[in-house]
Amino acid sequence: MKFKYYLVFALLLLAHVIAGVLYSGYAWWWILVTILVLLAVLVQGCRNIQWNFFLRSTNRVPLSLQQLKTGTKPVALTFDDGPHENTLKILDILKAEGIPATFFVIGKEIAGKESILQRIKDEGHLLGNHTYAHNAAFYWQSARLMVEDIEKCNKLIHAATGVNPNIFRPPFGVTNPNLAKALGQLGLQSVGWTLRSMDTIAKDPEALLNKILKNVRSNNTILLHDRCDITVSMLPELITRLREKGLSFGFPVVME
Repeated sequence: MKFKYYLVFALLLLAHVIAGVLYSGYAWWWILVTILVLLAVLVQGCRNIQWNFFLRSTNRVPLSLQQLKTGTKPVALTFDDGPHENTLKILDILKAEGIPATFFVIGKEIAGKESILQRIKDEGHLLGNHTYAHNAAFYWQSARLMVEDIEKCNKLIHAATGVNPNIFRPPFGVTNPNLAKALGQLGLQSVGWTLRSMDTIAKDPEALLNKILKNVRSNNTILLHDRCDITVSMLPELITRLREKGLSFGFPVVME
């Protein structure tokens, strides 16, 4: 991945600057500036899943031969952080509109809501893993502990539905080398997004709707949260307006 090339570049650059300080009269602070810039790039690589810095994520709906033949313009609606009581309302809307979606669920939220997961499966939607714990501490763990957390979530999903998810969405869209190693061991595909709605902090449904409609493009994967009341309230209108723009609905990954 890009991280490997970055490490080589960073080491060569740092060696060049140190040599310049020692032998060419560079000011010593160039070393500090170089380190700070390299660290800033590293932090951005962790924060931006679209960079594919540590691992390759599917961040937009893959272009397909069928799309080229038919001229369709698909988008993928994806919902994080369930299952939640609002998930049932989301499912009602999706069923009424006859469109598929993808749900990335948190393991610790499953207990007592197994029937929601079963309904997601039964109605033709896609289930993905969003970790068991879903917290910032997840990223400070070793790859082994990450594997345990992700597997714990997958086992709960399987127990509720019989499905073994093969897609994973990193909490907050953060990635690092340990996560790349963990997903490699588990054979899971990372799924990011193209359009982040920010529905978790939005206050005005109309403003949220307009923001999505202004920025959406064909083959976008749209990040939403089924736990958010504002998302439930604006979803029917969003679907209607996306259709008016000539967009269709599908999954964020190629289905075998």
